[in-house]
Amino acid sequence: MIESKKQWIVHQPQEATVTQLQNELNISSIAAKILISRGYETPSKAKSILHIDENQLHDPYLLHGMAEAVERIEKALNNGEKILVYGDYDADGITSTTIMMNVLRDLGADVDFCIPNRFTHGYGPNEELFRKAHEDGVQLIITVDNGISGIEPIRIAKELGMDVIVTDHHEAGDILPDADVIIHPRVPDKHYPFGELAGVGVAFKLAHALYGEVPEHLYEFAAIGTIADLVPLVGENRYIVQQGIKQLKISPNPWVKTLCSITSVKQNEINEEVIGFYFGPRLNAIGRLGTAAPGVTFLMSESELEATEGAKLLNTKNTERKEIVNEITEQAIEMIENNEDISNSLVIVVAKEGWNPGVIGIVASRLVEKYYKPTIVLSLDFDKGTAKGSGRSIEGFHLYNELAKNRELLPHFGGHPMAAGMTFPLEYVDEIRRRLHKQAVECLTEEMLVPKLLIDVPVEIDEITVESIEEIKKLGPFGTGFAKPIFALQDVQVRSMRKIGAGENHLKMELEDKFGTIDAIGFNKGYLHEEISYGVNLSIVGDLQINEWQGKKKPQFMIEDVQTNDWQLYDYRGKSQISKWIHSIPLDKCSVVAFHEKTIELYKPIINSSINLVKNGDTEEINSQYIAILDLPDTLEQLEKILYHVQPQRVYAIFHAQDSKFFNGMPTREHFAWYYSFLKKRPAFNLRQHIDQLSKHIGLNPEVIIFMTNVFFELGFVKIDNGLTTVDNSAPKRALTEAQCYKKREQQIEIEQTLLYAPYLELKQWFNDRMKEYNYS
Repeated sequence: MIESKKQWIVHQPQEATVTQLQNELNISSIAAKILISRGYETPSKAKSILHIDENQLHDPYLLHGMAEAVERIEKALNNGEKILVYGDYDADGITSTTIMMNVLRDLGADVDFCIPNRFTHGYGPNEELFRKAHEDGVQLIITVDNGISGIEPIRIAKELGMDVIVTDHHEAGDILPDADVIIHPRVPDKHYPFGELAGVGVAFKLAHALYGEVPEHLYEFAAIGTIADLVPLVGENRYIVQQGIKQLKISPNPWVKTLCSITSVKQNEINEEVIGFYFGPRLNAIGRLGTAAPGVTFLMSESELEATEGAKLLNTKNTERKEIVNEITEQAIEMIENNEDISNSLVIVVAKEGWNPGVIGIVASRLVEKYYKPTIVLSLDFDKGTAKGSGRSIEGFHLYNELAKNRELLPHFGGHPMAAGMTFPLEYVDEIRRRLHKQAVECLTEEMLVPKLLIDVPVEIDEITVESIEEIKKLGPFGTGFAKPIFALQDVQVRSMRKIGAGENHLKMELEDKFGTIDAIGFNKGYLHEEISYGVNLSIVGDLQINEWQGKKKPQFMIEDVQTNDWQLYDYRGKSQISKWIHSIPLDKCSVVAFHEKTIELYKPIINSSINLVKNGDTEEINSQYIAILDLPDTLEQLEKILYHVQPQRVYAIFHAQDSKFFNGMPTREHFAWYYSFLKKRPAFNLRQHIDQLSKHIGLNPEVIIFMTNVFFELGFVKIDNGLTTVDNSAPKRALTEAQCYKKREQQIEIEQTLLYAPYLELKQWFNDRMKEYNYS
């Protein structure tokens, strides 16, 4: 058995619905399953997502305040007024600022930009920066990706005589800022056909209105900001991202080429994953560690030299960000593991002085992934007496609402069900942990504390082709609101398996079911080599990719998770050099079993684990569902009794045989008759002296001759005196099978044949038959 740490929930689409989409849309069964799992279960609905076009772009003037904003900006252009674009420090804010700078410069504006530093200015409009703008002669401020919550700073800006246009997409409060114009896709509510624009999407709409036509050269910025901000990739967002990716693949802009170079990405292979995992994080990193202004400068680079320097800076900051995140995560894990108050709480709250506030949200996400509990990570500032942090949650614990129940302790907090930010007096850290734990007890069940893995596309091997995978790519972009599919192969078996990579950290397998075979790769899954045995039915979750080698394309399954409910047999029979392989068996989880004391003497110096000596069928101390069997039992019934008692999930079959009889075999009745006749003719035969000659003459192993002599002796057919063997002619006739040593050898050979020398599948079947007898499978 291999258990996943997550509860798998597999979506099973109706076969008739899959067939209908296949036939009417001429698509693969996999593509049909993906569409159905996302709610596009009819041909008409599916066509709406398959055939996104420019009709998804709405008239920018449908946005409330757009006409007034354009009029005010044109006035500033005509009068030569100084304009300040006021952005945000994340990727959405950086790309929003870049779009607005591009359009205003193209229109001849006297324009500059400003992005607050998250450490010194905080998020959104800042009074100090607005006052400085006034001193610099700014007459018009245009906020991008922020401003809807900047009530007091905007009031001051107006008092100073500056006009303010707010463009934003964040949640609006009950009170709106006293700006001259507010452009927001949800303010007022439902006035615009698509309310899910990112900040960069709103900036793009304003650029569209200012240009008087769709600014196609700005799609690439809009795509990056939209993907990085995790807004739903449906409707207008989907079209913007599709067009942006097309533009990025052919863009002549130097920043695109240098960003591809520094991330080792081929420009013509840019997609939503490249943007989400390589481009977006680098733009986010610059603002997490300091001022985000270099991000805008980089995106506006006009020369390769300037772009190269900017890309290097972004890459350096991203590397630095990773190191800081890793360090804080390690420190946080150490706190959790060594503090019962923290580890036993249903809501993890960790805090330390000096943790970088710009990255603790990432740390919180990592801790949720590891512990699957709502988590808050706080940076303590003893000079200010504050704890500033970020929280991430799990399904069933509405983080914003639960924090809101403690408003008297939390003067500043905001967020949504799954994430939140907060600042509060540091003396309340323990009290916040205590209260949130108590609240979690009331709303979280044990089942809710098990992470769920939603698998939306179960597939058979014969469905997976190069053509179907290429078709899947065309369904993109995948992201929030149109998630990347998670594929599952169920009831497949391993045809071949080996570790690969310099450190043997990765796993390469060939999987098969009744329909065919497919190659599978598990990066950093090398440990599964010792977890997976042949002949069991596996369920495997992951992604589908195309492997291209020397011009040939093959489908390939990328393994993310594996589980099986089958018990497993691991075959270690006949392996020499115990010390080289014994540690691949999880001895700390196993009951190690031996039937003979000599075996314990052999293995004890090597195995750092207790060994259970089974005597007279005593199995009481064998209490693990993993068992490692070191040697062969004296009877098959001994082993069967262990199976009945333990009902194991895993059996590690070593079956060391110190004195094997199998290959020497059991002599025939003719051998016994010939040997008896031979001894009868040679009274006082010195067997020790002549055994080698006799062995060659009769063609039997010396060990077998000694065995036959012992049988005769036990039955009284011969006497042995001082090593000399003589037949007793007066001995009564008896069957050979009456001799205990005969029975024992016969039994030992049967045991060896059944357990030690049987092919793997036969041995597995022997165990299977007994498992069924015990109503266990």
